[in-house]
Amino acid sequence: MIRRAFTMKLKPGAFAEYKKHHDNIWPELVAEIEESGIAQITTFRRGLDLFLFSEIRNASAWNRLWKSPVHTRWAALMEPLMQMTEEGIVDAGPLSEIFHLQTTLSEKKVASTSKKIAATTAVAKKKASPKKKPVVDRKKKASR
Repeated sequence: MIRRAFTMKLKPGAFAEYKKHHDNIWPELVAEIEESGIAQITTFRRGLDLFLFSEIRNASAWNRLWKSPVHTRWAALMEPLMQMTEEGIVDAGPLSEIFHLQTTLSEKKVASTSKKIAATTAVAKKKASPKKKPVVDRKKKASR
């Protein structure tokens, strides 16, 4: 995966609406994000400044998304909330990665998650299988 990050800036008073839209992101936009080759997006905020971090499959993933009809509709929704350049595009700046560290802890987390999924699946299968009713010998029970 390729890590990409950039900054954007909100207009004053726009955060609540920006957050509301992202909390209710359109399913068709999520599908387009995935089809474009974007594996994850995380946005952080400090005041009006936004920092977006993503992991993408290839260098053209963001350009594919930005050219899609569904993203064009999303951009029109975001435009009143974002600071824009004189050219009328979102004032965004790419960031250069200068340091990355990945410890074995991330590998352990993946392995641990895989084990949990396998265990959960096994439990679910066990619960889903028809239960055998216990056989009761009524003669023995009656003679007590």
